[in-house]
Amino acid sequence: MNFAVGLKPLLAEARSMESLEKQLICPICLEMFTKPVVILPCQHNLCRKCANDVFQASNPLWQSRGSSAVPSGGRFRCPSCRHEVVLDRHGVYGLQRNLLVENIIDIYKQESARPLHAKAEQHLMCEEHEDERINIYCLRCEAPTCSLCKVFGAHKDCEVAPLPAVYQRQKVALVAGWPWRGPRCCLPRWPSCQSHPRASSAMALPCWWQGNDRIQAIITQMEEICRTIEENGRRQKQHLGLRFDSLYSILEERKKELLQSIAREQEEKVQRVRGLIRQYGDHLEASSKLVETAIQAMEEPQMAVYLQHSKELLKKITDMSKVSMSSRPEPGYENMDHFSINVDYVAEMLRTIEFQTEPLGEEEGDGPMEGSEAAADEDRLDSLEAPEAAEDVGPRQKPASSPHGQH
Repeated sequence: MNFAVGLKPLLAEARSMESLEKQLICPICLEMFTKPVVILPCQHNLCRKCANDVFQASNPLWQSRGSSAVPSGGRFRCPSCRHEVVLDRHGVYGLQRNLLVENIIDIYKQESARPLHAKAEQHLMCEEHEDERINIYCLRCEAPTCSLCKVFGAHKDCEVAPLPAVYQRQKVALVAGWPWRGPRCCLPRWPSCQSHPRASSAMALPCWWQGNDRIQAIITQMEEICRTIEENGRRQKQHLGLRFDSLYSILEERKKELLQSIAREQEEKVQRVRGLIRQYGDHLEASSKLVETAIQAMEEPQMAVYLQHSKELLKKITDMSKVSMSSRPEPGYENMDHFSINVDYVAEMLRTIEFQTEPLGEEEGDGPMEGSEAAADEDRLDSLEAPEAAEDVGPRQKPASSPHGQH
């Protein structure tokens, strides 16, 4: 493109207007000055109403102009520089109006009310020929340009057309690209058909808006689909969690039963061995005492005393030797390997659990069972909202049989 579309001048003007607006802000109300605008001795400006509010706040005893209650008009400080402003008996009405600022405000409001496109047209200048306005349209390059570019520049061999004519044609093409519900005679001469002056952009835009309404309806429908998908996904996650919780409860129950069997046999074997230990201990203690008694008898110096107790001692030794201590645990009695289990096939079966590819109830004989499973899942889903009820129902509920358990 060999032309400037006026963005830089427009941006510069916008910045200038913004800077000007900042200078026209009252430091009290923080809005644009409201006429009349008064100028203080320190050369700062205030709305007369805002100045009066500040003055009244600083001089609560001041009544009105010409009041005899206070000999002078009072004083207050400038809100911008804190300079003390001394007023006469007329108060803020004695301050001079700043007519220059009031005129600037009027000009600013007029400039702000000007249409944007009117401002832009004044700044559409050619980039190569800065003093030339964009006034023609190159049909080959499909770009606006200036007359000097057509005579001497890059578009000297191109076919051009007046800018207003191309402007009208492209606006008609824009309208023709959408469904037209106005009079057909208006379309070639849009937007200024003399027969139907009302057949303008207002007749074409509703068609565009209807297209936007349809798109918005589709978006709303898809948003509803997203919400439905999220809700269905949440419920299916809960169903899946309930099914696996049932499997967990089965495993926990079976684990508890097997652990009880191991603990029961372990206790029986330990009690038997401990009984034998006590029996051998008692025998060892009695034998040790009998040996001590025999040693003491052998040391008896008097023969009569020895012979008096020897017969009984010999009888005890004979009886002790006849006691049988052959009761022992058989070899391998301590082995508990018969409680080993093989869960490889169960683990493999669990790894093959997949989602059902067919709707529930299509297979013969499974309809009522699957229906009862669905009802049970619904009950358990409802029980999730009531922890007390779920605590009572959960442990007693039997897990539903899954078709994957038959693999």
